[in-house]
Amino acid sequence: MKTTDLLIPTQKEAPNDAKVISHQLMIRAGLISKLASGLYSYLPVGLRVIHKVEKIIREEMDRSGAQEVLMPVAQPAELWQDSGRWDEYGPELLRFKDRHDRDFCLGPTHEEVITNIASQYLRSYKQLPMNFYQIQTKFRDEIRPRFGVMRSREFIMKDAYSFNIDQASLQETYELMHQTYCNIFDRIGLEYRSVLADSGAIGGDSSKEFHVLAGSGEDAICFSDESDYAANIERAETFPQHKAKEPTQELQVIATPKQKTINDICEFLEVDIKSTIKTLVVEGINDSLVALVLRGDHDLNQVKAEKLGIVKKPLVMATEERISDAGYSIGSIGVKDLKIPFIVDYAASSLSDFVCGANKEDKHLTGVNWSRDIGEIESADLRNIVDGDPSPDGKGKLVIKRGIEVGHIFQLGTKYSKAMNANVIGEKGKAVIMSMGCYGIGVTRVVAAAIEQNFDDRGIIFPESIAPFQVVIVPINYNKSTRVKEIADKLYCQLVDAQVEVLLDDRKERAGIMFADSELIGIPHRVVISDTHADNGNVEYKSRSSSEKVEIKFNDALTYIKNKLNQ
Repeated sequence: MKTTDLLIPTQKEAPNDAKVISHQLMIRAGLISKLASGLYSYLPVGLRVIHKVEKIIREEMDRSGAQEVLMPVAQPAELWQDSGRWDEYGPELLRFKDRHDRDFCLGPTHEEVITNIASQYLRSYKQLPMNFYQIQTKFRDEIRPRFGVMRSREFIMKDAYSFNIDQASLQETYELMHQTYCNIFDRIGLEYRSVLADSGAIGGDSSKEFHVLAGSGEDAICFSDESDYAANIERAETFPQHKAKEPTQELQVIATPKQKTINDICEFLEVDIKSTIKTLVVEGINDSLVALVLRGDHDLNQVKAEKLGIVKKPLVMATEERISDAGYSIGSIGVKDLKIPFIVDYAASSLSDFVCGANKEDKHLTGVNWSRDIGEIESADLRNIVDGDPSPDGKGKLVIKRGIEVGHIFQLGTKYSKAMNANVIGEKGKAVIMSMGCYGIGVTRVVAAAIEQNFDDRGIIFPESIAPFQVVIVPINYNKSTRVKEIADKLYCQLVDAQVEVLLDDRKERAGIMFADSELIGIPHRVVISDTHADNGNVEYKSRSSSEKVEIKFNDALTYIKNKLNQ
């Protein structure tokens, strides 16, 4: 293709609302155009990249034995009501009425639709297992769309759903999909980790996320420095490490006027934050309050807290008014003589001689010990892990990095098939509820994640597998020099005939502008042709990922470039 035949609206500056590199570069390189908050049009160069990602996904999904389908974006409310998610899903589900006043939604996912299909057409265990996938537009009404296509309201997703006769069969499909996802991300050329994850609103018992490692990642993931263990920070478990030591200090009440935060208390009392506890009050079930107790330097893990039977879900922090009505004051709540039910994190439960609130305004206790001063306590895993924590598998220590979630696989079990009566006749002639799996990849998010992992100060460095073009020819004075034009056109035709995806920059622009645009867009291989090259019979080759320039004979150029593409 020639540049004059292609819309490539490159820009020198990124818009002010573009905060992450991928958003900035996708706008600047002319890959996307913003329509409204969280809504983007994919321009020709950007769509070429998306199609490359989709091609790899299709090839690997087909190789796994999955069958491609295409389901409607608009979904009737009845299906979501059957599964129970019409009221559960929340405001991300965009609901609307058609002209006949019937309720519909724009699909953020398609468990209900595919289960409806399966219940109609899968009749016997002999048809199983079956795995269906689609690559299609999804819509989630994000409260705060941000980071360009990384968290947009409308996006392209590959979602797959398997139907199995039992858990053992589901486990086999789940493992097959895990390997298929590894194949996909390996072929794209991403540095990634698969990590244990929480299933969230999708449901199910087991799930893994696939994260591209990048400093801009929204998620914290952790993995062992000595084993294959890896997990989302929401899922990573902690365990009791040791029992609290015997008391060495007397319990004392200390005046702490106007000292409300943990940092204030530590500075005021000149104590290490690791020898303090903080008491967070949340809403419990049946209109009660529950206190969650952590070591001063640790953060509450919302997912873990929501799994406690006495805590309201979703997690809601108690208001100051609610706490005051219970007889306590924020900033001085402690565990001694606390009348609210409380649960202590494992790390906090191993402390001795610690500092906590005294349940009196502007007062704190020092030298507190569980066995002596508090008595029997209930402990649980409540906190986020921190860098250096022991790995849950007992091998090594945990390392925390930032990741961008690009894929998620779930074992759903019978959550949807049971609710929607999707069964088959089993081997013994009786109806059996099918077990389901769900497997998603954010196609447009993969593009953004690849950019977050591959860029420099000049622009995008696309992995060759998904670059919009493989080669760009930059002929200097193409519209003035007949010799340059002749050589450039000849090489262009040779590459086209060799089925190489080549872009010929035939614009009337200065060489610097053409170089800058090709680097901004991220085309992996560049060939420069000038009058000097016409004189000596050479062309100049440069890789996007290297600063080295190589002079090669024109007659060798096609073979040289093809060899580079095959490396």
